[in-house]
Amino acid sequence: MNAATQSMTLQGPVGTLEALCDAPADAAVRGTAVIAHPHPLFGGTMRNKVVQTLARAFVQCGWRAVRFNFRGVGASLGTYDEGRGEAADMLAVIEQVAPAGPLALAGFSFGAFVTSHVVQALAPVRSPEQLVLVGTAAARFDVASVAAELHERTLVLHGEQDDTVPLASVMDWARPQSLPITVIPGVEHFFHGQLPLLKTLVARHLRA
Repeated sequence: MNAATQSMTLQGPVGTLEALCDAPADAAVRGTAVIAHPHPLFGGTMRNKVVQTLARAFVQCGWRAVRFNFRGVGASLGTYDEGRGEAADMLAVIEQVAPAGPLALAGFSFGAFVTSHVVQALAPVRSPEQLVLVGTAAARFDVASVAAELHERTLVLHGEQDDTVPLASVMDWARPQSLPITVIPGVEHFFHGQLPLLKTLVARHLRA
């Protein structure tokens, strides 16, 4: 992302995972944000532009941002596991980069689906201070519900003209939970031309 981006090698459940870390320039760090990338079988990596934009927003708001490649992506070992193994990967990353202290979680598309299940897995012992889900893949995967007590700390963003994950499917997922969705008019799945707006909306949420 920039010259200060640090490469990391972490231990996953089936082998090493490659990761990138960005931190605020000043010494005051609010906590660690772990960000999950889109679908591994369709070109999703930790260098995806939406994932990078999420990292920038978190760093701008004082968080250390860690992105990582799921198993089978880039130099991360293993093979695609339909979300189950990927959730285990994310939990392993959290355990190593943020074993304690304030935690934020974010995901884009398939990564939002995985993140939802990671939040659920952590629930008995730990709750994220912030949760950001972008382009949540509710049309293709069984996205976990967000606990009511997390709603105030959760931002769900979706493009009105998302042709990969129809807005209607995300509304169907959110409706039973009474979970608010922020819809961005005229925007498609990958936020082409609208990444600055995405960053602004995420930063506004993190500062609220």
